[in-house]
Parts: sequence; C-alpha cells; structure tokens
Amino acid sequence: MSSIRVVIADDQDLIRGGLRAILDADESVTVVGEAANGREAARVAREERADVVLMDVQMPGSDGIEGVSTVLLARPEARVLMLTMFDLDEYVFGALRAGASGFLLKTTPPEQLVAAIHAVHSGDLLFAPTVTRRLVEAYVRRPPVGTVPEIVSSLTDRELEVLRAMAKGLSNAEIGRELFLGEAT
Repeated sequence: MSSIRVVIADDQDLIRGGLRAILDADESVTVVGEAANGREAARVAREERADVVLMDVQMPGSDGIEGVSTVLLARPEARVLMLTMFDLDEYVFGALRAGASGFLLKTTPPEQLVAAIHAVHSGDLLFAPTVTRRLVEAYVRRPPVGTVPEIVSSLTDRELEVLRAMAKGLSNAEIGRELFLGEAT
C-alpha cells in the first residue's frame, strides 16, 4: 500500500518542522511539501499530488479558510484537514463551507493526528470532540424544516403580504404599488 502524501501548511517554521517530525516517524505517511500560506499550499498540493493538506487557520496573505477553497480548486482529489489553536465557531463553519474534511486542534496527540490523516484520506469527516459537540448543538437548535418561527406566526395577513414582497426583493415603492399602500407605510 502506498503512503499518504501530505502537505503541511503553517506560517510558523517551528510548527511545520514539528509536524514533519511527527509524520516522518510514521511509514504510512509521506510529507511531500510545506507551505507558509494558502496559495502556496495549493501550488504545492497540485505539484506534489497531495492526498491530504494539513492547514493552519491563521496565516498571512492567504489564510487557511481561503486556502481550503484554493487547494480544492488546484487539487480536487485532496482532503484538507484544518489544524489550529483557535477553536472558534467562525473558523469551524468557514472551513466547512470551504470544503474542509476535518478540524483539529494543535493540542491533538500525535497518534490521533496520524489517525485523523488516515480518516480524512479515506473520505471520512473528522472533528475535535469540542467542535463535534458544538456542531451537533447548532444543528439541534435549528427549528425543524417547515416550522414557522414564533415572530412570523404573530404577523397579520397584511404584514405577511409585505414580508413576502420583501422576500421577492421588491423595493418599498414596488411593494406600495403592488399592495396598494403608500411607500411610507
């Protein structure tokens, strides 16, 4: 079985070196390149035919969130695993929207990092336990599809007509003409 080809993208040399040392100790993984920002990661991933890109979130120039999209455009077959110190919802959701396959913290033990690389390489999604908990909580808090939020159910029929017209993108003047209302109403 061939080894998993990995690119490490982090703006800090020390972090890249440490990650390389961890991964070089495992025969199932080969580090094929390093990058200091998202654009560089995309170039290296394409040139080196990376299977997995370990991507930091905060990097100068092209950050990790933007870098996910850039990598996937350059190398659609690659999986991107975010590896960061910042456990913030905006980063997690941004990375997911961009197409990341996982989100881990830099406090992850080395053996779990290698296991995560294998998991995303095989097509699984993988998240740090704290991230998984927040994703589930965010999903559970969403109202079921087809339910009407309380504030909408309290609107009058006329107010609902105005709301529907607004949802169509009509201007105040257009809504007034369509519903026979004064623009100031």
